[in-house]
Amino acid sequence: EVQLVESGGDMVQPGGSLRLSCVASGFTFSNYDMTWVRQAPGKGPEWVSGINTRGTTYYAEFVKGRFTISRDNAENTLYLQMNSLKPEDTALYYCARGWGPYVPPVPGQGTQVTVSS
Repeated sequence: EVQLVESGGDMVQPGGSLRLSCVASGFTFSNYDMTWVRQAPGKGPEWVSGINTRGTTYYAEFVKGRFTISRDNAENTLYLQMNSLKPEDTALYYCARGWGPYVPPVPGQGTQVTVSS
């Protein structure tokens, strides 16, 4: 069974930082491109960042220069380092295999990031 378990979300002030993790199991992690997706209240899923099997990274314009995606294939873990956080980054963040289409997260999936003063 494919499982993706996210963690690391929290409430932070604007300008703060967080590091999200996604631990994968049930498939050969190193064989898959992986992505981070977010969903804010009242909105649909929004692609944030992705990394392919060779380690090449891609970012949505609204996070370029602030977020860094990485992966540790030995630990079957995907990361998202989030710096200079803004209130508009507030969302439920979750990881996914591949490049979409992305469906909304199911209950219990994802990790909540709240940026507020």
